[in-house]
Amino acid sequence: MAIPSDNLKTNYLQMKTLIVALKIFLFFTVLTGIIYPVFVTGIAQLIFPEKANGSMVLRDHKAIGSKLIGQAFDSTVYFAGRPSAISYNSLPTGGSNYGLTNVKLKDLVNSRRRQFIATNHLDSLTEIPSEMLFASASGLDPHISVQAAMLQVERVAQARDFDNNQKVELRQLISNLAEAPQFLCLGEERINVLMLNLEVDKIGHE
Repeated sequence: MAIPSDNLKTNYLQMKTLIVALKIFLFFTVLTGIIYPVFVTGIAQLIFPEKANGSMVLRDHKAIGSKLIGQAFDSTVYFAGRPSAISYNSLPTGGSNYGLTNVKLKDLVNSRRRQFIATNHLDSLTEIPSEMLFASASGLDPHISVQAAMLQVERVAQARDFDNNQKVELRQLISNLAEAPQFLCLGEERINVLMLNLEVDKIGHE
């Protein structure tokens, strides 16, 4: 029995449409999956390779961290960074999600305040910068304020047995490393804790 010509036309059109769709699929797969990524990666490596590679910080040719991600500094000889609700893990980034009326958040903030005051041998009435009491939304913030760094100077200097001249050098170091507010108007002066601690290691060894 002969197949009606209308069915042949329909099958032909369907096959033609399928072939066109496959060609478009392959074209955009190659374009967006290969050509575009290679082009963007190449431009990034050419213009700003450090940022393109994650702003990694090297010591003795080994990566010890990134300028963009905070990390824990538990030793008293180093400046402490901002608290992190996810222990600076770069995969499950985020905060505690505690609301301002949550009792757990209040207890956590009070605990951090007491610990910061005790660790840095401060007066109980000292005003502690908010970033040392509250974790950031990402849990990865690598910066603290200049004030928060200055409040840790005495503790770091004592732990390293710095004399008065080295203590002055330490304070000057903080001032020199202070980064201006973003776009000169957003936020306040801030210190990258990893970069600060790397420079602190050089005091007395130059």
